[in-house]
Amino acid sequence: MIINRKTFIKTSSLAAASFLFPNFLKALTLPEAIAMNGKTLIILQLSGGNDGLNTIIPVRNDIYYKVRNQISIKEENALSLTDEAGINPNLKYFKELYDNGELAVMNNVGYPGPNKSHFRSMDIWQSASDSRQFINSGWLGRYLDEACHDCQNPTQAIEVDDLLSLAMKGENNKAIAFKDPKKLFDNSQETLYKKLAEEHHDHDHDLASYLYNTLGNAINNSGYIFEESKTKPTDKVYPTTQIGKDFKTIASLIKSDINTQVYYLSIGSFDTHSNQNQKQNQLFKNINDAVEVFTKDMKENGKFNDVMIMTFSEFGRRVAQNASNGTDHGTANQMFFISGGLKKKGLLNPLPDLTNLKDGDLIYTEDFRKVYATILKRWLNSDDKKILGKDNGYYDFI
Repeated sequence: MIINRKTFIKTSSLAAASFLFPNFLKALTLPEAIAMNGKTLIILQLSGGNDGLNTIIPVRNDIYYKVRNQISIKEENALSLTDEAGINPNLKYFKELYDNGELAVMNNVGYPGPNKSHFRSMDIWQSASDSRQFINSGWLGRYLDEACHDCQNPTQAIEVDDLLSLAMKGENNKAIAFKDPKKLFDNSQETLYKKLAEEHHDHDHDLASYLYNTLGNAINNSGYIFEESKTKPTDKVYPTTQIGKDFKTIASLIKSDINTQVYYLSIGSFDTHSNQNQKQNQLFKNINDAVEVFTKDMKENGKFNDVMIMTFSEFGRRVAQNASNGTDHGTANQMFFISGGLKKKGLLNPLPDLTNLKDGDLIYTEDFRKVYATILKRWLNSDDKKILGKDNGYYDFI
């Protein structure tokens, strides 16, 4: 059977994914796979630019209510955190985490020279670059480079998605992207897929040979991750939303013996130029419900002290609402940290100063790369200066 690259790609639903899946699966049985240090990091990306002022609400700030006369969250509706701050009422479980000392909030996070383009600002956050610097690797991908010098197929990072984000691409290593372990296994058993993998072929095209080899690896190893995901099945009923399913996948893998330390997932879109409250409220409800089940799952399995959920969004929104009961692209925002292993809890710094704006936007006070440095050094036990390219300092919440 003679087959060229074009035909091969057309005949298998997993051909494109084979660049990622088989190497990952094979790596799980390799001796060079690095063991975990006991900590797990989950990055939750709020895609589209979440409005931070309607997330952590400055309930005593007259400016907030004046410039948002239609979309502000009233003090009586916000869930009280402090005398000055409340949290969006659709994040009820986050309020419970706050009261339990299991939630920390970093306000006013950003970077110098903020960019209001979704794509460029997301690249800055995912690569940890300066606003005028272009880097083709991600901060977690470079963590993989640092953590796995000699691994041919690192398994330390997984993105629960069909495509791999820049954040997870290193200079030498890349994370793994997939949605559903069962779907991966089922697809690997397709009749045509198996037939192609089992046949012997001689090719003068290196790529074709590589693809055939990875097909064989997929057949031999695709059952491993599926079986691992079932080793300690949860009795928790997760929401049927996509984020609920994604957190269920992560939970099953955390409770297995897979050595993954970093998981990455996203939800959106938070690009709320119009009818903001309706859109944001539904997204928050989906996040709240999924995080609640996941957190309780981790607690009941003795994992919560070693698991951290960190949220970020590529930028916040303008302070004033627009004419469509929404907000336009802004600058600084807050980040959430959820874990049983926090050393400092609650609001880690003051709320944004609404009297000191630049062209109607917040002026950041905390650099996101200092947050990354803290996570890399104190949670993932890695060389943050090498990964980020400079000394950013550290926070003391972990």
